[in-house]
Amino acid sequence: MTTKTHDLVLAGARVLDPETGHDAVANVGVTGGTITAVSPDALEGHRTLDVAGLVLAPGWIDLHSHSHTIAGHRLQALDGVTTVLDLEAGVFPVAEAYDVAAAQGRPLNYGFSASWAQARMTAVGGLPPGGGLDAGLRNLGNPAWQREATSRQLDALFELIRHDLAAGALGIGLLVGYAPRVAPEEYLSVAGLAAEAGMPTYTHARDLVDQVPDIPIDGAEEVVRAAAATGAHMHYCHINSTSLRQVDRVLTLVDKVRAEGARISTEAYPYGAGMTGVGAAFLAPEALHTRGIGPSSITYVPTGERVADAARLRELRAADPGGLAIVHFLDENVQADHAFIDRALLSQDTVIGSDAMPLTWTGDEQPDPMTWPLPPGAVTHPRTAGTFSKVLRRYVRETGALSLLEAVRRCSLLPAQVLEGSVPAMRRKGRIQAGCDADLVVFSPEEVSDQATYAASTRPSTGYAHVLVGGQHVVRDGETVLDTLPGRAIRCWR
Repeated sequence: MTTKTHDLVLAGARVLDPETGHDAVANVGVTGGTITAVSPDALEGHRTLDVAGLVLAPGWIDLHSHSHTIAGHRLQALDGVTTVLDLEAGVFPVAEAYDVAAAQGRPLNYGFSASWAQARMTAVGGLPPGGGLDAGLRNLGNPAWQREATSRQLDALFELIRHDLAAGALGIGLLVGYAPRVAPEEYLSVAGLAAEAGMPTYTHARDLVDQVPDIPIDGAEEVVRAAAATGAHMHYCHINSTSLRQVDRVLTLVDKVRAEGARISTEAYPYGAGMTGVGAAFLAPEALHTRGIGPSSITYVPTGERVADAARLRELRAADPGGLAIVHFLDENVQADHAFIDRALLSQDTVIGSDAMPLTWTGDEQPDPMTWPLPPGAVTHPRTAGTFSKVLRRYVRETGALSLLEAVRRCSLLPAQVLEGSVPAMRRKGRIQAGCDADLVVFSPEEVSDQATYAASTRPSTGYAHVLVGGQHVVRDGETVLDTLPGRAIRCWR
């Protein structure tokens, strides 16, 4: 009998496979970009890494990352992430985003949804297409794209979305919370379009009636109604930051409709502050009270200033609408506030998604994108660098609210399952099984921890010995590997 020799053997780790429930010491063989063996017996390898005493798991899959650059990917790789997908916002045209990433190379696997918001900016707002995430942020607060659409404009909008789905987009991203007065019928039509295509939608929900009594439709009711009426899979993005203190009502509603057969998945991150363009509709000074905050709850990231008053907020929104701002909705130091975050994140089958944000450079010039470590002046939200490690630290090690296997499931298998019904590539991710992709994390469960704070937002997480993407190291012995960009595009090719 011939013994197979694997390219790489990861020997002696505690191997966790969240699909089968496997939790035992084993050896894992990797050849090319594929797992070729998982065995308690010794394996032959051209190279062998002794990882005894560590945990080996599928790499984290981030369904909600606006971190599109090489530097941003590296920061997320040090948080155990192997696949980053921008599904809530998406990009229009989607082919442009894929082409840019492919031309530059990426450390992590990447993909995008079709962006309802950016397509609407063109079809309804008359704004030029393209420009990627930067253009989307810059125009978030532009009222031109938020206005009521004519039937002709809606036809044009839907055609743009269909075109991006045909180009491999991973569903439809719906930033309806940034255009909260659009007709509910339009949202329902987009959900119907997704159902026809057999693709999910990913929604940043509009305001709740608890916050804005005259909103055209309650944001949570809208998501569940669309799931029930169209049969589309509705993914409810960052349910923590849109539900806030109404999270129990929203979760109860979601559970009720799920029990009736609707397909709704939920996602959360473990922070009390959000981050977005300062020009967002819900950050208008006159709207802040609906969330129980004021201008001083907002930090304008390019200068690091806490916004002094409504006049300064209006000034910033006019001068730099796409400038990133951290918005403190819930106080993580107040137990009652943190309990809302915990309940959102720990609710049944909630996916961990970071809502990772682009790096903002506070200096006069942006550094070379290959520069690492990040130079002084790089700023983001701490969730970009620390979401998944914070989940392991807080909810596994400190509070015991999640078992390690369940935390791994929420970071890897559950996000893969949101997509795998329509994206064949995702059926090979989120698992440690022969034939699956060798996107792997090897870490110390006693040491893995987030290090990023609101004051030091780009401080990388620690505790990861190795992170592999397609069988290639992007983190080796706890250090970033700078000479490899193994990330591959994930598209919906049927």
